[in-house]
Parts: sequence; structure tokens; C-alpha cells
Amino acid sequence: MPLSKAKKAEYYERLTNLFGTYSKMFIVNVDNVGSQQMNATRKSMRGVAEIVMGKNTLIKKVLADFLEANPGNYYGSLSEHVKKNIGFVFTNGDLAKVRDLILANKVPAPARVGAFSPVDVTIPAGPTGIDPGQTSFFQVLQIPTKIVKGSIEITSAVNLIKKGDKVGGSEAALLQKLNIRPFSYGLQIGKVFDQGAIFDVDVLDIDESILAKNFQFAVSQLAALSLELGYPTQVSLSHSIGNAFKALVAVTVNLENYSFPKAEPFKAFLADPSAFAVAETTTVVAPVVADAPAPVAAKKEEEVVDALDGGGLNMFGGPSEGGGDY
Repeated sequence: MPLSKAKKAEYYERLTNLFGTYSKMFIVNVDNVGSQQMNATRKSMRGVAEIVMGKNTLIKKVLADFLEANPGNYYGSLSEHVKKNIGFVFTNGDLAKVRDLILANKVPAPARVGAFSPVDVTIPAGPTGIDPGQTSFFQVLQIPTKIVKGSIEITSAVNLIKKGDKVGGSEAALLQKLNIRPFSYGLQIGKVFDQGAIFDVDVLDIDESILAKNFQFAVSQLAALSLELGYPTQVSLSHSIGNAFKALVAVTVNLENYSFPKAEPFKAFLADPSAFAVAETTTVVAPVVADAPAPVAAKKEEEVVDALDGGGLNMFGGPSEGGGDY
């Protein structure tokens, strides 16, 4: 049913305001999405994003007038993407969070005859609850079965429909008999728009850690290339200075009459490595207790001296210094 003039004017004004208010959006496909599901999706994103649908001719008209009033605006790159059954999800928030909200609103759906399967559909092994009179139905689809306790049981899992294949009447009827709803439909994200830049939604999976890792790898590759070519760059300069210092130290350690301050520790270490060995010690700190009595010094263990060792004892019980004859 075509829109009335009043409805068109209202839609025109709303979409124009959205173009002027938001700088980000998702271009979504709405195939197989019902009105009830669309309302539930709008409700879940209330306060975070706004969903706008409409006829492409009207959208192009609004966009053209907006660009005429705002020449050079970044929405100019959107024109070529207004085609097929699409809609817009406007937002100024975090794109990754809005993406998760869009993808979360999906509902299961049965396999319809003539539809292209978005996923692989597999029939699991096990009892079906279908009476043995319909065995021929499974045989047509080449599904191995057996009769167990008065019902048909599938003996092994079967890949019934491959992704991208068209659903036939027999496959759709079997899935309906087994009460299997293999598909799920919702808003499908086609492209992401961010201030004139249009890219795939997979880009949103790239976080700061991945960017830092890739940047670090690129810097290391550039430094290695610069060093190999002997062409100094900002990323290779520190490595060049380090390599030059190593070369100077290597020459200096073999010279007795020449040195420089930074090379002295290396020469000293090569001259006497044992002087740099540090014994590992463990220090135990006793806890401090308020008003605790002073610790009593442990009585030093008396040294036991053999009377026959070192000249025996003198007349006062002490060790003899002379060790003479008695």
C-alpha cells in the first residue's frame, strides 16, 4: 500500500534529521524478517540506535536533497549502497555493542520450499516418533533407518541440506515431521558506515591488542629491512647504535693501552668473571609486635675442645699454649 502524502512528508523529515544527527550506521538486509520480530528488535535497541526502513526511491530522494543542502557531506558515499531490501540502523554509540544487539535478535524458522539454505542442515541419529508406515518417506531421501519399539529410528546422522542449496519439498516435509526448525532469521548486516568510511562488519572484531601486535610486527620488519640495506631509519637507528657500540667494545677488550668508560665493565668482567658472582642470600624479616618483650639472646653453644688436641689443658682448665712436658 503506497504511503500518503502526509506519511511521506513525515518520513522525509525524520530521515533528514537522522542524517544530520548520526554519523554511524549499519546497512542491514531484512529478508525473511516479520513485523513482530522487527518491533522486538526496535525495542531492544531503544536509546542506543534507531532502525529506519523504507522504499529505496524515497530514501534516494531524501539523501539527494540532504547532500544538496550539505555539499561535501560524508553521506555522499552512501548513495551506491541504497539497493535491494535494505534498512538503516543509526547510532552514535559503540559499533561493536550495537552489532551484538542486531545479531542477538534472531528467531528460529522452518525450512520453506524454494528457499536457499543459509546453513548446513543435519538430521541427527535417534528415534523419530514416526510410525513404521512412513519408512518409504525416509528411503526416498536415502536416510538409513530401522524399526525400534514400533517407531522409526535413524541409525546415523545425515547431512540433509548443504549451505546454499535450495530446499526441496521432501526435505521441508521431513523437517516439519521431525519438528526441526533449522533456520534462524534476523537483521543481516551488510556494511558498516562510519563518517563516510564503509567497510565489512568483520572489521569490528579487530581490537587494540590486534592492532598493537600487527604494528609491532611491521616495525620489526621495517627495522630488519633497513639494517640489511644499510639505510638508517627511525625504527632502525637504535639497533644501529647498539651494533656500533658492540663493535667498539669488541675492539677495545683486546687492547691494553686504549679504553673508554662504557667499555670498562666489560673488560673487568673478562679479566675476572668470579669478581662479579653474587651470592644469593635470603633475608627473613620478623613481624613487629607491639609491647612485645625484648628477645632473649640465645646462649652461645660452648665449644668442645679435645684435651688431647693442641697440647691438652693448662693448670687452670684452659687450653695449653706451650704443650710442654709435665
